[in-house]
Amino acid sequence: MSVTPLKTAPPKALTIAGSDSGGGAGLQADLRTFFACGVHGMTAVTAVTVQNSLGVTGYTEIPPETVAAQIEAVAGDIGVDAAKTGMLASAAIIEAVADACDRVHIGRTIPFVVDPVAASMHGHQLLRDDALDALRGKLFPRATLITPNLDEVRLLTGIEVRSHDDQRKAAEVLLEYGSKWVLVKGGHLWDDPGCLDVLYDGTEFIEFPGPRYDVKHTHGSGDTLASSITSRLARGEDVPTAVAFGKEFIVKSVAAAYPLGGGVGPVSPLWRLEE
Repeated sequence: MSVTPLKTAPPKALTIAGSDSGGGAGLQADLRTFFACGVHGMTAVTAVTVQNSLGVTGYTEIPPETVAAQIEAVAGDIGVDAAKTGMLASAAIIEAVADACDRVHIGRTIPFVVDPVAASMHGHQLLRDDALDALRGKLFPRATLITPNLDEVRLLTGIEVRSHDDQRKAAEVLLEYGSKWVLVKGGHLWDDPGCLDVLYDGTEFIEFPGPRYDVKHTHGSGDTLASSITSRLARGEDVPTAVAFGKEFIVKSVAAAYPLGGGVGPVSPLWRLEE
């Protein structure tokens, strides 16, 4: 079988995130999603976790200057069409990421998705208070889009979301921190038979409903949604169009989730390779 080489590179997306040794979430999920969306993926590793399907038992932070150097190395040579963040671990890393992104124009002319990974899938706080302050003060003002789940909304704003009206209120509060758009995800609104995500830019609310599947295996769902949105921003789409794509992508990825190990398996973007 002959293959014709590409004359130009595909769109290029950068994930600034932690490594998941179990491969279900983190930068592994981002790269898997970028690939499935036809985008070349690059990484700036922020932390190395000791992790499997049963949970995280430890992690080691990468020195902040090394995180920043990774961002500048790929941006200076290869170029970045869009970038996203995941686990950032500490205030020092967040500040280094913000400064490096400024130097290579991520968040200015280059779309920047900040997934504020601040809570575990069980709602436990993953970032110290000073790191939450750094997220709000350093990264949100540089973000094209932020994508918190409801536990992260609670940690960032103090708002307990119990209804769609609360989602809209939370989006208004979060937008005051300076991002261009806010996507408040509704997957953790367990009383809701659907999974409504609310997008807001200060002028209008755009709602993205979706089905709620009775599945156990949802590891990496937030990473997969954010990276699928990032892949479309890398292709030049506007935020509402990219979010609509991401919503459809994560719905199908949850439907295609598979068991792995003895705990929670990952959502799967592999469905797209079978279309």
